[in-house]
Formats: sequence, structure tokens, C-alpha cells
Amino acid sequence: MIPAWIMKYYILDLSPHNSLVKHLVAEGHTVFCISWKDPDASDRELGMEYYLERGMFDALGVVCNIVPDTPVHVACYCLGGTLAAIGAAALARNGDNRLKSLTLFAAQTDFSEPGELGLFIDESQVSLIESQLAETGYLKAEQMASAFQMLRSYDLLWSRMINQYLLGEEGELNDLMAWNLDTTRMPARMHSQYVRWLFLEDRLSEGRYPVGGRPLPLNDIAVPLFCVGTETDHVSPWRSVYKLHYLTSADLTFVLTSGGHNAGIISEPGHPNRHYRLGTRLQGMPYTDPDAWFGAVPEQPGSWWPAWLAWLQSHSGAPRTPPAMGTLRYQAQNDAPGRYVLAK
Repeated sequence: MIPAWIMKYYILDLSPHNSLVKHLVAEGHTVFCISWKDPDASDRELGMEYYLERGMFDALGVVCNIVPDTPVHVACYCLGGTLAAIGAAALARNGDNRLKSLTLFAAQTDFSEPGELGLFIDESQVSLIESQLAETGYLKAEQMASAFQMLRSYDLLWSRMINQYLLGEEGELNDLMAWNLDTTRMPARMHSQYVRWLFLEDRLSEGRYPVGGRPLPLNDIAVPLFCVGTETDHVSPWRSVYKLHYLTSADLTFVLTSGGHNAGIISEPGHPNRHYRLGTRLQGMPYTDPDAWFGAVPEQPGSWWPAWLAWLQSHSGAPRTPPAMGTLRYQAQNDAPGRYVLAK
């Protein structure tokens, strides 16, 4: 599992009742998660390719050493999904067959219509931020948090001020709200490449994104794809996420679920008032635009998690004995959840 490095990975393992990791393990899957280190000034020169090599590729290598001769399902969230799509295309280009499938949670691969986040990303604003990052070496956590608060200003800012400061009401803090306060930083070089190459220049969808000095077409991805969009997503609008349909010809199952960027993904079975739509485009089938797809695919009640588990099972081998916790090469260094999530 590859989370975005603008979030702490434990959103996928919040509490026993809504942990996606626990749910997967209970269904017989062995789960590995990347926990990203919060960068400081010394990391200012770390770029997108460093995150790809030292993040996705190194983690994949470790998993394949622990569980050898077994292709791996990769599931990834938000910007981690963008990174994984880039990585999957690079692996396919190089004839590397270690991936079994790729699942994208609220992840964009086409940034031509990025939604409300585009309000904060134009040449003048990016240049201003880059001048600030030249001094600090990283994007401060509060800068990132403020941008997302303004995107959902009523839910994340004004309603809280009204309830707490004007009405004197203390709202209850739930696990997702607590996680949302656990902000992260981004290194200067990676942030600049991320907003310029993806948002401003849309290199990835146009086949101009460089990996290893060569442009990378996403159509090289041949493994089955499972893609999740959320109906009220303000970070990765679902119609933007849906554009993966015309960037790759691989088998693609698309789910549109109720909720937003976080609550739509952390949507466990039994959660009230949840629904989703699910459709599959097999290789060779014609393209259907998102609005026609929405009108043609029926709404189903409940969580989308069981549908994803069934899809994973259909692309998995027979159950076998899971690997032991820790090996001579990969001894546990810290108790869960590790030290990176505790750094400030």
C-alpha cells in the first residue's frame, strides 16, 4: 500500500472498526505499507524520481524478497496513486512483471481539470511558493493544511469557528478528524516538480513525463486496474480520476462511491448511508464518457470494500502460509506504527 506523502499512512489503519489494513488481513491478505518520512531542510533536493526509486521500487523489492516468486497487488492513495501509475508504466516498459494488479484510491493521472485545488496552482502562486521553499527547503505542514481547509472552508474552517467560538459547543473528535490534524511536509524539489510537471504542464497524461530520462506512456500498463473515485471529492474530482479510461487500454474496473476524498475511501462495511457504482471496461471495449457511465451503471447500497476484495480474490492465487513477521534481513526496528508517523 502506497499512501501519498502529503498524508500519514495510518489513515488506512485508523481504528479496529474502519481499518482497511485489518479488513484485508482478515480476508487472508498479507499487507505491507509504506510510511513516508517527513522531510526537513536537508531533504530539499529530493524529487519525484527519488520518491519513485526509494519509495515504490525499493518497497516492491523488499516485498518480493520476503515473499519471493509472487506477483504483488499494489494499492495506492491520492498522490501515491499517481506515483504508482508512473511506476507501473515504468516497470512495464522495462519488462518487469512483479505487479499483479494496480488499485488507485482517489488518484489523478490527468491533471487538466484538477478541480478546486487548481485555484491555488498557477504560475504566479507556484513561483511565490518556490521562493519561500528556497529558504526553508520544504513546504511547511501548516501551508498544506491551510490550502485544504480553504477548499472545504465551511466544513473545515467556518463551521468549526461558529460552533466553538460563537456557540461555545465542543464537537467530538473522531479518528479521521484526529488524523487530519496530523499534517506533513514536502521537500522543495519534489513540490516544485509535482505542481509544475503534473498540474501546470500535465506531462503525465500527454506522455511527456520523464522517468530515467525518457518520456513515459501510461498505456504501457497492462495489469488489471481497479480505480476508485468519490462523489464529493474536492482534491481529486471523480471525473478527473475517471480519465484513466482513455490513458490506458488495460482491463479497468471503476468504482464511484459516496463521500469525499477521505470518508469515501475509509468507508467500511456497516457504515450507514453508503452507496457505490461499479463498472468494468475490458480491454478492447469502446470508451464511455463519465456522465454516460454514471447514467448507465446502477447504484448499489453499502460499502465498496467487499466488491474490491472480490476483485482482488479473482486476481489472486490459492491461499498459502503467510510469511513470518520479520526475517534476518528485515528485522522490525520499532513497534507499530513506527517512528516516522511520530516525527514533527
